[in-house]
Amino acid sequence: MSRRPRRNRLVSLAAVPTALALFVAATLAWAWTGGVSQIAQPVDTSGDPTVSLPFLTPAAEQPGVPGALAPGQPPSAAGSSAAPGSSASSAATSASAAASSAAAAARAGGVALPPTATSAGPNDPAALARRAPVAQLPDLAVAPPHRGGRCHTGHNLVPTCGILWGVAPGAHTESRGASALARFERKTGRHQAIYHAYHGGTRQLFPTEQEIKIAHQPGQRRILFLNWKPESASWAKIARGDRRTDAFIDRLAVHIKKNFPEQFFFAVHHEGENDVREKAGSGYTARDYAAMYRHVIKRLRAKGADNVVSVLVHMTYVPHAQKSWFTQMYPGDDVVDWIGLDTYAYSDPGYGHGRFSEVFNRRLEGKRAWPGFYNWATARHPRKPLMLAEWGVWSSKRNPRYKAEFYRRLGTDIRQFPRIKAMVQFETPSNQKGQDSSVDSTPAALHAYRQLGRLPIFQVAVTPRR
Repeated sequence: MSRRPRRNRLVSLAAVPTALALFVAATLAWAWTGGVSQIAQPVDTSGDPTVSLPFLTPAAEQPGVPGALAPGQPPSAAGSSAAPGSSASSAATSASAAASSAAAAARAGGVALPPTATSAGPNDPAALARRAPVAQLPDLAVAPPHRGGRCHTGHNLVPTCGILWGVAPGAHTESRGASALARFERKTGRHQAIYHAYHGGTRQLFPTEQEIKIAHQPGQRRILFLNWKPESASWAKIARGDRRTDAFIDRLAVHIKKNFPEQFFFAVHHEGENDVREKAGSGYTARDYAAMYRHVIKRLRAKGADNVVSVLVHMTYVPHAQKSWFTQMYPGDDVVDWIGLDTYAYSDPGYGHGRFSEVFNRRLEGKRAWPGFYNWATARHPRKPLMLAEWGVWSSKRNPRYKAEFYRRLGTDIRQFPRIKAMVQFETPSNQKGQDSSVDSTPAALHAYRQLGRLPIFQVAVTPRR
């Protein structure tokens, strides 16, 4: 038997730590996309019959689900596979790329954008996300965790890293509030950082006693997200100082200051574009909306409720965004802390169907071009954190697998949109159109949603400020 030269043996030995480092880096990158949750954190199905028979669909194409990914499969692997007989140098190159991605993720707090084709156009959403002016926005950049190693809420409830995870439970049902929240947390297997509730008119002050208890539950602190629709007068009248509305705002400010000094999210007439009346003098023009919003926030703060973190909530409906009046709805940076976007995926092909990037950042080319809501918001309001104030997947009996696949992909897809700092599931078995956004519409959907909620990116500790 011939001996190898000493030099070759040294080279072989030197390659061992390099290969080990690449393996560790690739493993960390895989774990970040949710792979670790599939082996280290099994779904607890005890006492929960809705997840007694979970299943994972294969990576093959599903009806109505183009380019389906297997759980934990990285986006770069979709639609491709290694050719038989591929060289070891090619594998080493892939491992090196994985190591670079993992290192970049570690430097940025663990969030790395998935690789994309080099031929992406200037309007490609992933490319725009990568070019977002993070260096100019230190308060919105993906920051490392604090000393304790956990992401937590900071100034104006913006998390230091990661994404806040929340719910509007029992929407459009008689069973709302604490009981609906408890059921949702039981079936999804995790604590919700945000509790979203809706109020209207001038009769009930809020936060209510029950909402305060939800926020202050021992060991389970939550951020309130309270949505108010002032219905006592038109937008124009409220902006001019409607006496009845102003009296309620003043009482509300006193109530908030006395009973709930912590910061909480507060939206004024969410999805206002759905009620815009373009005719001058209607009292409901886009400019009337902006003026109404300014009046409410400024008066609340002037009366002592300076702990409200205001959220301007849009519908994320492209036909509205294409209207000439759409940008006139903005009330001003001084009264808007967050930009909220309501977006839903549809299980059946058509508008709102596809991957998260298509649903949330739908773009249109041509004469009535639209850059996509994420691209628009980050370009026009670069210093505002973004929130999915309502999101969900509408079920369909014709495409029952779509919802589970959408949840499985979301853990990867969300990394293309680093300015999103909060996501609030809108949970209803039936909205005004009879549509179901329940996360447990199928056992597979619930299993996928539970796995999604366990990803590290959605683990943010609630540390409310005063």
